[in-house]
Amino acid sequence: MRNEHLSAAAPAPVDFIRGIIADDMGAGKHHGRVGTRFPPEPNGYLHIGHAKSICLNFGVAEENGGTCNLRFDDTNPAKEDVEYVTAIKDDVRWLGFSWSAELYASDYFERLYQFAVQLIGKGLAYVDSLNADEIRAHRGTPTEPGRNSPYRDRPVAENLDLFARMRGGEFPDGAHVLRAKIDMASPNFNMRDPTLYRIRHAAHHRTGDAWCIYPMYDFAHPLSDALERITHSLCTLEFEDHRPLYDWLVNNLVEDDKPQQIEFARLNLNYTVMSKRKLLQLVQQGLVSGWDDPRMPTITGLRRRGYTPESIRDFCSRIGVAKKENVIDYAQLEHSIREDLNRRASRVMAVLRPLKVVLTNYPEGQVEEVDVINNPEDPSAGTRRVPFSRELLIERDDFLENPPKKFFRLSQGREVRLRCAYFITCTEVIKDHCGEIVELRCVYDPATRGGDAPDGRRVKATLHWVSAAHAIPAEVRLYDRLFSVEDPDGVASGKTFLDNLNPSSLEILAGAKLEPGLASATPGLRVQFERLGYFCVDPDSRPGALVFNRTVSLRDTWARISEKASRSA
Repeated sequence: MRNEHLSAAAPAPVDFIRGIIADDMGAGKHHGRVGTRFPPEPNGYLHIGHAKSICLNFGVAEENGGTCNLRFDDTNPAKEDVEYVTAIKDDVRWLGFSWSAELYASDYFERLYQFAVQLIGKGLAYVDSLNADEIRAHRGTPTEPGRNSPYRDRPVAENLDLFARMRGGEFPDGAHVLRAKIDMASPNFNMRDPTLYRIRHAAHHRTGDAWCIYPMYDFAHPLSDALERITHSLCTLEFEDHRPLYDWLVNNLVEDDKPQQIEFARLNLNYTVMSKRKLLQLVQQGLVSGWDDPRMPTITGLRRRGYTPESIRDFCSRIGVAKKENVIDYAQLEHSIREDLNRRASRVMAVLRPLKVVLTNYPEGQVEEVDVINNPEDPSAGTRRVPFSRELLIERDDFLENPPKKFFRLSQGREVRLRCAYFITCTEVIKDHCGEIVELRCVYDPATRGGDAPDGRRVKATLHWVSAAHAIPAEVRLYDRLFSVEDPDGVASGKTFLDNLNPSSLEILAGAKLEPGLASATPGLRVQFERLGYFCVDPDSRPGALVFNRTVSLRDTWARISEKASRSA
């Protein structure tokens, strides 16, 4: 079920779900089969939480020689779109999985309707003519039982007639619903005569106007599982209270092998939201550029930011599968992508905030090439040749006129190394009329090319650089977390998630300069800008107008020292 081009998966972690499946197979339950499904609703794009479910459902099927279906829960035509169907399939493929069958709940509309007719015939369902507010009022409270609807005891024949007329389009939206007849006194609200069908005159993206009644998720889900011969229906914990209804429907309508629902903790990630409704709100209000905005926790947003499918699968494997809800630190996701890109990304030099350096003792007009290692983690990656000249560009943050203790980079009178090139010493600082530094004048030591000084002197810092005459321009987008607090929903503070948006989540640097070898870079290329972080070429790039997204930063010792000093102050 995994795409062939991907490397062999690491041994699967042992968790309680895999333990249950192993026990079931050992006992011959479900005839020794394993069948799972991933059932997204096509009303938005998938996010990192869905990635956990994808890895689990496809993973346990693959590990046990089973099947995993991609089944779209398309029972709410008002919110669904073909765009979302296409995006979901693209995301699952990108993560490295292929499904046993592509199915839709709408494939079963006729059979689900007949299941509903069977329930009515058994006296286990009835057409209720209360409106939504009245049904809610009859449902009771956690401490008080609900009240029976006055329509609960309609004769079977009348219920069958009304339900057929509902299907025929005789009634407006909200005029009637079909409800299960279970127990209005149940402590579980999901068992207090839950709604199974509602009238909705809306065109469906696959069935058009063929239907004007649509099944509820709690009705369609277990019966679709049964029709597909799913053995283990893996759901997140919010469906635990729905399991009695799942079992009630399966037991009353399915004669053969019955699926079993097992719940696990959903992925909760700090500094983000996982509600598709809230993510859609961000898109619709223009607070992000779209579902694929690199700040979004969507799979397509992470892909555009530069995340790899291997890093996301590694993250899902590391956090594991638990029974109890918890919140995962966003830093764990960043750790997985750092580890992956550290192995695969070539190193290049780029200057995001350029500061000009003139080597006053370097011959004017001379250009030489220095050999730079592509990836210290991968010797087979080889080296590249980078031009070096009299006028260079370094990072503005790499120079301080009045450096504090533990700042070892360039300052006036101090010597540093230029990566794979020479030792240089700053001799003069040039400022404009506003007092801003515009140029550093330095001298270089010709005897230090590519190595240490012959006299054995050492320097404490190595700076990256580009040749001013050869550098290519680029726009660089520095992304940070979309929200400024760990709990963006603001339950504790009384704020809404929109109040907690991070105003510094995107910084655009229009004047970055890159080494010339990147001139032909194409969208999707992932590289490490040495000392700065991992970056990816954005689809907005055009020939001569490259755009890079920062995937994740590198750990910066001085930044941590500076931040600590600021907090102390």
